[in-house]
Amino acid sequence: MNPAIETRDLVKTYKSAYPRGGTPVKALDRLTFSVEEGTIFGLLGPNGAGKSTTMKILTTLSRPDSGQALVAGIDVQAQPDTVRRMIGYIAQKSGVDPESTGRENLTLQGQLHGLRGADLSKRVDELLDRFQLKDSAERPARGYSGGMQRKLDIALGLIHRPKVLFLDEPTTGLDPEARSNLWMLISTLAESGLTILLTTHYLEEADRLSERIAIVDRGRVVAEGEPVSLKGELKGDSVQVVFAEIQDAPRVKAALAQVAGIRDLVVDDKILRARADQAATAVAPILAALDAGGLKVVSVHLAQPSLDDVYLHHTGRSFASAEAQGASK
Repeated sequence: MNPAIETRDLVKTYKSAYPRGGTPVKALDRLTFSVEEGTIFGLLGPNGAGKSTTMKILTTLSRPDSGQALVAGIDVQAQPDTVRRMIGYIAQKSGVDPESTGRENLTLQGQLHGLRGADLSKRVDELLDRFQLKDSAERPARGYSGGMQRKLDIALGLIHRPKVLFLDEPTTGLDPEARSNLWMLISTLAESGLTILLTTHYLEEADRLSERIAIVDRGRVVAEGEPVSLKGELKGDSVQVVFAEIQDAPRVKAALAQVAGIRDLVVDDKILRARADQAATAVAPILAALDAGGLKVVSVHLAQPSLDDVYLHHTGRSFASAEAQGASK
Protein backbone atom coordinates (compact mmCIF):
# COMPACT_ATOMS: atom_id res chain seq x y z
CA MET A 1 0.00 0.00 0.00
CA ASN A 2 1.39 3.41 -0.98
CA PRO A 3 1.55 6.10 1.73
CA ALA A 4 -1.19 8.73 1.63
CA ILE A 5 1.43 11.39 2.33
CA GLU A 6 5.17 11.21 1.88
CA THR A 7 7.96 13.75 2.17
CA ARG A 8 11.51 13.07 1.07
CA ASP A 9 14.39 15.29 2.15
CA LEU A 10 12.45 18.55 2.06
CA VAL A 11 14.58 21.66 2.37
CA LYS A 12 13.19 25.18 2.69
CA THR A 13 15.17 28.30 3.55
CA TYR A 14 13.70 31.74 4.08
CA LYS A 15 15.66 34.91 3.50
CA SER A 16 16.16 37.14 6.49
CA ALA A 17 13.61 39.90 7.04
CA TYR A 18 16.50 42.34 7.30
CA PRO A 19 17.61 43.88 3.98
CA ARG A 20 21.32 43.49 4.66
CA GLY A 21 23.48 41.08 6.55
CA GLY A 22 20.65 38.93 7.87
CA THR A 23 21.15 35.21 8.31
CA PRO A 24 18.82 33.01 6.22
CA VAL A 25 16.52 30.78 8.26
CA LYS A 26 16.41 27.08 7.35
CA ALA A 27 12.81 26.12 8.13
CA LEU A 28 13.14 22.55 6.81
CA ASP A 29 16.35 20.55 6.87
CA ARG A 30 15.91 17.33 4.83
CA LEU A 31 12.56 16.62 6.48
CA THR A 32 11.32 13.09 5.76
CA PHE A 33 8.27 11.13 6.95
CA SER A 34 5.34 9.10 5.59
CA VAL A 35 1.67 8.73 6.55
CA GLU A 36 -0.40 5.58 6.02
CA GLU A 37 -3.89 5.81 4.50
CA GLY A 38 -6.81 6.17 6.90
CA THR A 39 -4.75 7.23 9.90
CA ILE A 40 -4.35 10.34 12.03
CA PHE A 41 -0.71 11.42 11.91
CA GLY A 42 0.62 14.18 14.11
CA LEU A 43 3.50 16.55 13.41
CA LEU A 44 4.53 17.57 16.90
CA GLY A 45 6.98 20.35 17.55
CA PRO A 46 7.45 23.76 19.17
CA ASN A 47 6.65 26.99 17.40
CA GLY A 48 9.23 27.58 14.70
CA ALA A 49 10.03 23.88 14.22
CA GLY A 50 8.86 23.88 10.59
CA LYS A 51 5.38 22.37 10.93
CA SER A 52 3.45 25.11 9.12
CA THR A 53 6.07 25.30 6.36
CA THR A 54 5.60 21.57 5.80
CA MET A 55 1.84 22.07 5.60
CA LYS A 56 2.18 24.84 3.04
CA ILE A 57 4.34 22.66 0.82
CA LEU A 58 2.03 19.65 1.08
CA THR A 59 -1.02 21.79 0.27
CA THR A 60 0.72 23.43 -2.74
CA LEU A 61 0.88 26.88 -1.13
CA SER A 62 4.68 26.90 -1.12
CA ARG A 63 7.52 25.18 -2.94
CA PRO A 64 10.54 23.54 -1.32
CA ASP A 65 14.06 24.48 -2.32
CA SER A 66 14.73 20.77 -2.82
CA GLY A 67 13.25 17.39 -2.01
CA GLN A 68 9.91 15.86 -2.92
CA ALA A 69 6.42 15.78 -1.45
CA LEU A 70 3.69 13.33 -2.51
CA VAL A 71 -0.01 13.24 -1.64
CA ALA A 72 -1.82 10.06 -2.66
CA GLY A 73 1.21 9.26 -4.80
CA ILE A 74 0.98 12.57 -6.68
CA ASP A 75 3.87 15.02 -6.73
CA VAL A 76 2.63 18.31 -5.27
CA GLN A 77 4.98 20.35 -7.44
CA ALA A 78 4.34 18.52 -10.71
CA GLN A 79 0.52 18.30 -10.41
CA PRO A 80 -0.66 20.92 -7.89
CA ASP A 81 -4.19 21.23 -9.34
CA THR A 82 -4.79 17.50 -8.99
CA VAL A 83 -3.58 17.56 -5.40
CA ARG A 84 -5.85 20.49 -4.53
CA ARG A 85 -8.91 18.57 -5.65
CA MET A 86 -8.00 15.68 -3.38
CA ILE A 87 -7.30 17.54 -0.14
CA GLY A 88 -8.98 19.66 2.48
CA TYR A 89 -6.88 22.25 4.31
CA ILE A 90 -7.75 23.96 7.58
CA ALA A 91 -5.26 26.74 8.25
CA GLN A 92 -4.45 28.21 11.65
CA LYS A 93 -6.44 31.32 10.80
CA SER A 94 -10.15 30.76 10.30
CA GLY A 95 -11.48 30.84 6.74
CA VAL A 96 -15.08 31.41 7.85
CA ASP A 97 -16.88 34.51 6.51
CA PRO A 98 -18.28 36.02 9.73
CA GLU A 99 -21.03 37.95 7.94
CA SER A 100 -22.48 34.85 6.27
CA THR A 101 -24.49 32.15 8.01
CA GLY A 102 -23.10 28.69 8.60
CA ARG A 103 -25.22 27.35 5.76
CA GLU A 104 -24.12 30.13 3.40
CA ASN A 105 -20.45 29.48 4.20
CA LEU A 106 -20.81 25.79 3.37
CA THR A 107 -22.90 26.42 0.28
CA LEU A 108 -20.37 28.86 -1.20
CA GLN A 109 -17.51 26.50 -0.46
CA GLY A 110 -19.38 23.65 -2.14
CA GLN A 111 -20.04 25.80 -5.22
CA LEU A 112 -16.33 26.60 -5.46
CA HIS A 113 -15.71 22.84 -5.63
CA GLY A 114 -18.31 22.37 -8.38
CA LEU A 115 -21.22 21.05 -6.29
CA ARG A 116 -24.69 22.15 -7.35
CA GLY A 117 -28.40 21.62 -6.70
CA ALA A 118 -29.70 18.76 -4.60
CA ASP A 119 -26.27 17.19 -4.14
CA LEU A 120 -24.95 20.39 -2.64
CA SER A 121 -27.95 20.91 -0.35
CA LYS A 122 -27.72 17.33 0.86
CA ARG A 123 -24.00 17.64 1.58
CA VAL A 124 -24.48 20.93 3.47
CA ASP A 125 -27.23 19.43 5.64
CA GLU A 126 -25.07 16.36 6.22
CA LEU A 127 -22.17 18.42 7.54
CA LEU A 128 -24.30 20.78 9.62
CA ASP A 129 -25.79 17.75 11.34
CA ARG A 130 -22.47 15.93 11.75
CA PHE A 131 -20.77 18.95 13.31
CA GLN A 132 -23.75 19.82 15.52
CA LEU A 133 -24.31 23.16 13.80
CA LYS A 134 -27.83 22.59 12.53
CA ASP A 135 -29.49 24.78 15.17
CA SER A 136 -27.13 27.64 14.31
CA ALA A 137 -27.13 27.17 10.54
CA GLU A 138 -29.13 30.32 9.78
CA ARG A 139 -27.16 32.60 12.11
CA PRO A 140 -24.22 34.77 10.96
CA ALA A 141 -20.96 33.06 11.90
CA ARG A 142 -19.75 36.17 13.74
CA GLY A 143 -22.01 35.07 16.62
CA TYR A 144 -20.48 31.59 16.84
CA SER A 145 -18.23 30.61 19.71
CA GLY A 146 -14.58 29.81 18.99
CA GLY A 147 -15.31 26.10 19.09
CA MET A 148 -18.28 26.43 16.72
CA GLN A 149 -16.25 28.47 14.25
CA ARG A 150 -13.52 25.83 14.29
CA LYS A 151 -16.10 23.11 13.63
CA LEU A 152 -17.40 25.13 10.68
CA ASP A 153 -13.82 25.53 9.42
CA ILE A 154 -13.36 21.76 9.38
CA ALA A 155 -16.75 21.25 7.74
CA LEU A 156 -15.69 23.65 4.98
CA GLY A 157 -12.60 21.53 4.38
CA LEU A 158 -14.70 18.39 4.04
CA ILE A 159 -17.44 19.71 1.73
CA HIS A 160 -15.95 18.05 -1.38
CA ARG A 161 -15.16 14.73 0.33
CA PRO A 162 -11.34 14.94 0.21
CA LYS A 163 -9.12 11.91 0.62
CA VAL A 164 -6.65 13.75 2.85
CA LEU A 165 -7.40 16.43 5.44
CA PHE A 166 -4.71 18.81 6.70
CA LEU A 167 -5.29 20.44 10.09
CA ASP A 168 -2.77 23.13 11.02
CA GLU A 169 -2.86 23.74 14.80
CA PRO A 170 -6.61 23.02 14.88
CA THR A 171 -7.26 23.83 18.56
CA THR A 172 -5.03 26.86 19.12
CA GLY A 173 -6.89 29.55 21.05
CA LEU A 174 -9.77 27.32 22.16
CA ASP A 175 -10.76 26.91 25.79
CA PRO A 176 -10.23 23.44 27.37
CA GLU A 177 -13.85 22.33 26.91
CA ALA A 178 -13.98 23.36 23.24
CA ARG A 179 -10.59 21.72 22.65
CA SER A 180 -11.78 18.45 24.19
CA ASN A 181 -14.95 18.49 22.09
CA LEU A 182 -12.93 19.07 18.92
CA TRP A 183 -10.60 16.21 19.83
CA MET A 184 -13.56 13.84 19.95
CA LEU A 185 -14.78 15.10 16.59
CA ILE A 186 -11.38 14.70 14.92
CA SER A 187 -11.08 11.16 16.30
CA THR A 188 -14.26 10.13 14.51
CA LEU A 189 -13.21 11.55 11.12
CA ALA A 190 -10.61 8.85 10.39
CA GLU A 191 -13.18 6.09 10.90
CA SER A 192 -14.48 6.62 7.36
CA GLY A 193 -11.02 6.05 5.86
CA LEU A 194 -10.02 9.71 5.75
CA THR A 195 -6.30 10.39 6.21
CA ILE A 196 -5.58 13.27 8.60
CA LEU A 197 -2.32 15.12 9.08
CA LEU A 198 -2.40 17.56 11.96
CA THR A 199 0.27 19.86 13.31
CA THR A 200 0.28 20.72 16.99
CA HIS A 201 2.48 22.05 19.75
CA TYR A 202 0.23 20.53 22.41
CA LEU A 203 1.84 17.36 23.78
CA GLU A 204 -1.45 16.00 25.12
CA GLU A 205 -3.18 16.60 21.80
CA ALA A 206 -0.58 14.65 19.84
CA ASP A 207 -0.62 11.83 22.39
CA ARG A 208 -4.40 11.53 22.45
CA LEU A 209 -5.28 11.94 18.77
CA SER A 210 -2.41 10.56 16.72
CA GLU A 211 -1.89 6.92 15.83
CA ARG A 212 1.63 7.87 14.78
CA ILE A 213 3.63 11.04 15.26
CA ALA A 214 6.77 12.66 13.94
CA ILE A 215 8.53 14.94 16.39
CA VAL A 216 10.01 17.88 14.50
CA ASP A 217 12.83 20.06 15.79
CA ARG A 218 14.64 22.75 13.81
CA GLY A 219 13.19 21.48 10.55
CA ARG A 220 14.14 17.84 11.03
CA VAL A 221 12.27 14.74 12.17
CA VAL A 222 14.06 13.60 15.33
CA ALA A 223 11.69 10.74 16.20
CA GLU A 224 8.80 8.97 14.47
CA GLY A 225 6.45 6.19 15.57
CA GLU A 226 3.45 5.38 17.74
CA PRO A 227 3.31 7.60 20.83
CA VAL A 228 3.18 4.62 23.18
CA SER A 229 6.17 3.01 21.46
CA LEU A 230 8.24 6.19 21.55
CA LYS A 231 7.56 6.58 25.26
CA GLY A 232 8.25 2.89 25.82
CA GLU A 233 11.75 3.24 24.37
CA LEU A 234 12.72 5.39 27.35
CA LYS A 235 13.78 3.29 30.32
CA GLY A 236 12.98 4.42 33.83
CA ASP A 237 10.91 7.36 34.99
CA SER A 238 11.28 11.10 34.70
CA VAL A 239 12.43 13.16 37.65
CA GLN A 240 11.68 16.88 37.88
CA VAL A 241 13.27 18.99 40.59
CA VAL A 242 12.24 22.59 41.23
CA PHE A 243 14.85 24.79 42.89
CA ALA A 244 14.25 27.85 45.06
CA GLU A 245 16.18 30.01 42.60
CA ILE A 246 17.67 29.90 39.11
CA GLN A 247 20.58 27.51 38.95
CA ASP A 248 23.68 27.13 36.85
CA ALA A 249 23.56 23.87 34.85
CA PRO A 250 27.24 22.88 35.36
CA ARG A 251 26.86 23.32 39.11
CA VAL A 252 23.78 21.08 39.24
CA LYS A 253 25.37 18.40 37.06
CA ALA A 254 28.54 18.44 39.16
CA ALA A 255 26.49 17.92 42.32
CA LEU A 256 24.80 14.86 40.81
CA ALA A 257 27.86 13.39 39.13
CA GLN A 258 28.24 10.65 41.74
CA VAL A 259 24.55 9.62 41.84
CA ALA A 260 24.15 6.33 39.97
CA GLY A 261 21.44 5.73 37.37
CA ILE A 262 20.80 9.40 36.53
CA ARG A 263 20.91 10.50 32.89
CA ASP A 264 19.53 13.02 30.37
CA LEU A 265 20.03 15.91 32.78
CA VAL A 266 18.75 19.27 31.58
CA VAL A 267 18.50 22.43 33.65
CA ASP A 268 16.12 25.24 32.62
CA ASP A 269 16.24 28.18 35.03
CA LYS A 270 14.79 26.75 38.27
CA ILE A 271 13.93 23.29 36.91
CA LEU A 272 16.05 20.16 36.63
CA ARG A 273 14.75 17.38 34.40
CA ALA A 274 16.39 13.95 34.35
CA ARG A 275 15.70 10.24 34.01
CA ALA A 276 16.36 7.57 36.61
CA ASP A 277 16.27 3.77 36.38
CA GLN A 278 14.53 3.46 39.74
CA ALA A 279 13.17 6.93 40.35
CA ALA A 280 11.49 6.23 43.68
CA THR A 281 14.68 5.01 45.31
CA ALA A 282 16.79 7.62 43.51
CA VAL A 283 15.02 10.58 45.12
CA ALA A 284 16.84 10.34 48.45
CA PRO A 285 20.39 10.30 46.99
CA ILE A 286 19.44 13.06 44.50
CA LEU A 287 18.21 15.32 47.30
CA ALA A 288 21.22 14.50 49.47
CA ALA A 289 23.64 15.32 46.64
CA LEU A 290 21.89 18.59 45.82
CA ASP A 291 21.82 19.60 49.49
CA ALA A 292 25.53 18.83 49.80
CA GLY A 293 26.11 21.09 46.81
CA GLY A 294 24.25 23.94 48.49
CA LEU A 295 21.26 23.76 46.12
CA LYS A 296 17.92 24.42 47.81
CA VAL A 297 15.06 22.27 46.50
CA VAL A 298 11.41 23.32 46.60
CA SER A 299 9.78 20.17 45.20
CA VAL A 300 10.37 16.86 43.41
CA HIS A 301 8.01 15.23 40.93
CA LEU A 302 8.18 11.69 39.52
CA ALA A 303 6.28 10.53 36.43
CA GLN A 304 6.20 7.83 33.78
CA PRO A 305 7.71 8.70 30.37
CA SER A 306 5.85 11.36 28.38
CA LEU A 307 6.25 12.89 24.94
CA ASP A 308 8.07 15.75 26.64
CA ASP A 309 10.62 13.18 27.82
CA VAL A 310 10.87 11.79 24.28
CA TYR A 311 11.52 15.29 22.95
CA LEU A 312 14.08 15.95 25.68
CA HIS A 313 15.83 12.65 24.95
CA HIS A 314 16.20 13.38 21.24
CA THR A 315 16.94 17.11 21.34
CA GLY A 316 18.65 17.74 24.67
CA ARG A 317 16.15 20.43 25.68
CA SER A 318 12.66 20.46 27.14
CA PHE A 319 9.62 21.17 25.00
CA ALA A 320 8.80 24.25 27.10
CA SER A 321 12.29 25.62 26.56
CA ALA A 322 12.08 25.05 22.80
CA GLU A 323 8.65 26.77 22.75
CA ALA A 324 10.07 29.80 24.53
CA GLN A 325 13.00 30.00 22.11
CA GLY A 326 10.66 29.70 19.11
CA ALA A 327 8.36 32.41 20.43
CA SER A 328 11.25 34.81 20.96
CA LYS A 329 12.37 34.67 17.32
